[in-house]
Amino acid sequence: MQSELRQHWRLLLAASAGVVCSSIVLPFYTIGALLKPLTEAFGWSRADVQTALVFSTGLGALTSFGVGWLNDRYGPRPVALPGLLGLALAFFFAANMNGSLWMLYLAYGSMAVLGAGTTPVTWTRALTTQFDRQRGLALGIALTGTGVCAILAPLYTVMLVEHFGWRGAFIGIGLLPLLLAGPLVWAGFHVKPPVKPVAEGTAHSSSSFSAADWGLTLGEAASGYRFWILGASIFLVYLAVSGISPNLIAALGDKGYPPAVAAAAQSAYGLAIIGSRLVVGFLVDRFWAPGVALVSLLLPVAGCLLLANADPGFVLILVACSLIGFAAGAELDLMAYLTARYFGPRHYAKIYAVLYALLAIAGGVAPMLFAKLYDRTASYTASFHVAAALLVVGAVLLPLLGRQPPTKGHP
Repeated sequence: MQSELRQHWRLLLAASAGVVCSSIVLPFYTIGALLKPLTEAFGWSRADVQTALVFSTGLGALTSFGVGWLNDRYGPRPVALPGLLGLALAFFFAANMNGSLWMLYLAYGSMAVLGAGTTPVTWTRALTTQFDRQRGLALGIALTGTGVCAILAPLYTVMLVEHFGWRGAFIGIGLLPLLLAGPLVWAGFHVKPPVKPVAEGTAHSSSSFSAADWGLTLGEAASGYRFWILGASIFLVYLAVSGISPNLIAALGDKGYPPAVAAAAQSAYGLAIIGSRLVVGFLVDRFWAPGVALVSLLLPVAGCLLLANADPGFVLILVACSLIGFAAGAELDLMAYLTARYFGPRHYAKIYAVLYALLAIAGGVAPMLFAKLYDRTASYTASFHVAAALLVVGAVLLPLLGRQPPTKGHP
């Protein structure tokens, strides 16, 4: 049972590093530590700064379609390497802002466009074509990169700000795609093409394809109810978790915790993402994935309600951050697994790209919406209540996906 992991361990390592340094993860988990330094430097509101994620993550929704096509046409590696370089250059550009808000938005928009090849579309596409029996676990291992980033990036950014200011922080963050992910992706991110069908005329015959080469087209997937249920769940859950995470350090600061302590609390969030990736990845290979999703996405409701409390105490804050992080880890893993399982790996990149676009839109607008709600109420309490409601609805949708298709063949 361990042969796939042993065979492709270099690919897993490269994909994990790529996820850490991706255009959706790195800007997302560092902006919270930059929030107060930027507002203090330029007099911007919190909503002004968080709106930058509309451009980085939101524009990622538009680029995901092209990234999916490029992955299917040229393979993941030629898409990933230029994306890592482009993302680094965008962070370097951000370090040279002069106080004009449009430059902040241009910098973060450049992260989405120049770093488009680093989105999870690329990393998960490679894994779904190389793994079959242990696909869920492989996706979970690679996507722990988001948890690693959630743990280390805020602490790293706070340290950079304290020693080098916000400009030095942007430069230090931009070095990560070049010096961390770049060498690993160059050396280990090699993907073998899937086994081809016996004949083009047998496209819907389960006996004519390997497990890595069957699947619905994008049109076929979108014509079924499962595609829209999965998309709606992804959108709602990511509105919740994406609204909370970039505002978490600021929210804890409002409760009287210094930046370093607040960043440590967010590290609990990141640890939970890692645990969730591995646990959920292990479970979906063995049990009904929508049932696993239901439980995983209902747990953080309690975390949202704890954070809505005026000051539940630091221990309960750590518990709350862990529960919310568990949901953040579960959903991206589940999206990749369920896309491959219900619609097949053959056209995975295109189908996943559309679902990822919904995730990116939610991830882009939620931080700004939560920050605007703060600007109006001078509190994040209402935001945490809204997040709890979104998680409940997103969780109960997934069991409506119904029976999982067989591992091989057309559903």
